[in-house]
Amino acid sequence: MSEPHSTILVVYYSRTGTTRRIAEMLAAELGADIEPIREQGADLSRAGARGYLRSLIDVLCRRRINIMPALHDPSRYEIVVTGSPVWASHASAPALAWLAEHGEQIRHLALFCCLGGSGAGSALKQLADVAHKTPFATCAITSHDLHKRLDGDLRQSFARKIRHKLAPRLEAEWGV
Repeated sequence: MSEPHSTILVVYYSRTGTTRRIAEMLAAELGADIEPIREQGADLSRAGARGYLRSLIDVLCRRRINIMPALHDPSRYEIVVTGSPVWASHASAPALAWLAEHGEQIRHLALFCCLGGSGAGSALKQLADVAHKTPFATCAITSHDLHKRLDGDLRQSFARKIRHKLAPRLEAEWGV
């Protein structure tokens, strides 16, 4: 486990790269550490049509999947931001597995998801439920938002909520 360089950790799973791109921009804006959720078993690809079908079957059948050990210890962070794509109104199986494993170690949780159209509410609820935490901030970015270039405003609003959550802690540390 590596030592944190930040008070915020951004953890994400991305099948196509969209969630990864949003997570990377968010982490840069927040000065956060970042970690992808990685599955065990290199032969179990989620790429292409076959991978998409496998992803749908995993979430619809609620299959428990195996993930690689975390590189960062979530208990060392004030805030853990978790991102997931939405598959058929469900959060991704890897993101659910990560939160099931690490949810109890998280102090404060923020959630975001990337999706084609609808289903953000149910996916965000799934993530929160499996972590046994109420997120203090959530964000959903649709493909429409990306095409209309609204994702930046949504992401920045989400980042402001996260920074606001840290404000009392930083004031106490600085004696302001």
